[in-house]
Amino acid sequence: MKHLLPVLLFFMFIVSGCSGQKAKETGKADSVARPLQIGLVFDVGGRGDKSFNDSAYNGLELARSKHGINFIYVEPQGEGADRESALRQMASDPDVGLIIGVGLLFSDDITRIAAEFPDKKFVCIDYITQPKVTIPANLQGIVFEEKKGSFLAGALAGLVTKTKTVGFIGGMESSVIKKFETGFVKGVHTINPDIRVISGYIGMTGSAFANPAKGRELALGQYARGADIIYQAAGASGLGVIEAARESKAFVICTDRDQEPEAPGFVLSSMTKAVDRAVLKTVENVLDGTFKGGGVSVFGLADRYTDYVYNDKNAALIGSKNHDQLEDIRNKLVAGKIVVDDTAVVQ
Repeated sequence: MKHLLPVLLFFMFIVSGCSGQKAKETGKADSVARPLQIGLVFDVGGRGDKSFNDSAYNGLELARSKHGINFIYVEPQGEGADRESALRQMASDPDVGLIIGVGLLFSDDITRIAAEFPDKKFVCIDYITQPKVTIPANLQGIVFEEKKGSFLAGALAGLVTKTKTVGFIGGMESSVIKKFETGFVKGVHTINPDIRVISGYIGMTGSAFANPAKGRELALGQYARGADIIYQAAGASGLGVIEAARESKAFVICTDRDQEPEAPGFVLSSMTKAVDRAVLKTVENVLDGTFKGGGVSVFGLADRYTDYVYNDKNAALIGSKNHDQLEDIRNKLVAGKIVVDDTAVVQ
């Protein structure tokens, strides 16, 4: 109960101010009927992480702009232990037809709550499937090909590194973030198996995604050990890694969104997961009646939902020859000519 009360009060605050917020979000009065109202619960780090959460929020803004949907959202408290209560309150709101949980930590809670509210639709981003657990027919999991995208990030690091030492920093040590590390290491070693990869994690709980100070500390340590490029998959904690790259005058490869504006000249690239486009696509599926629950949808390299950034701001850092080689690797990944698994790279 000690976690539930603050969430209830917070949610009541959102709902009680909903007429003002909804009018502000949509630009129209509450009396105008909306085709769909969405409730979103942020992951640890919340809105303003300039990464995963912000991308999900941007997806709702895109849906609002294109389709006039309305939405409300809840920020996590502390390490996000109140996510179940927040999801349940969203599901209990008669006006909310679609509930989105942003992040792998929602997987268990949203599966259970979706079964309790079969008349509502649910989406979980970075959903983790569990053995012998049936995904409810009204719940859709969304995953990205982060292992393949991270393979490309690793290949890029392998092509660009001068010191032959690169680093990886993950947020919460978990199965999803391990995919980032595995893909990255395999990508580095497909370019040169002699390159050293230093790996580190910020923590074992959800708070690891919201600790930029620890991210900076780990990154400074890896740069001091000779790494000239670090790949970070750490949510808001990654902002500390970016700061360390700037301080060390070294490179960082970011995740989820293009984070070049955070440190121009030091962000070599970003392995992007188009959470915003995936959210928009899912909303459109709900609106046109093609929403499919009971399983997991993969948003991958083929349609560039999973991708890497190459544009006029980092082209000189990467180099045209390296870019050509990366595109060749990407095409082979899409075609299945390169397969990245947990144990080896099979070509």
